[in-house]
Amino acid sequence: QVQLVESGGGLVQAGGSLRLSCTVSGRTFSNYVMAWFRQAPRKERQFVSSITWAGGTYYPASMKGRFTISRDNAKNTVYLQMNNLKTEDTAVYYCAGRDGGSQYYSEVRFYDAWGQGTQVTVSS
Repeated sequence: QVQLVESGGGLVQAGGSLRLSCTVSGRTFSNYVMAWFRQAPRKERQFVSSITWAGGTYYPASMKGRFTISRDNAKNTVYLQMNNLKTEDTAVYYCAGRDGGSQYYSEVRFYDAWGQGTQVTVSS
């Protein structure tokens, strides 16, 4: 059974940066498409970015420019670098994975493995 564990969340001032990490265990990481989602209070879970095992990435237009996803297959870890954070970025950030496919899977229903989430709070 695959397990995903996020880390790196916290409190940061607007304009600051954070890097989230998600470590995967329990199966072969290199076949997995990995993604980050976020969920703010009283809102639906929102797709942030995804990356294939070969490094192909996808960002929706609203996430381009400030967020960068990357992965280290040797460490079974995917990262989300977040720069110039804004108060509206405050949310619980979730790591998700699926076995195979492209980076264009951007909906919750396409992913069958999830982490527990890490809180990111951006203060003004």
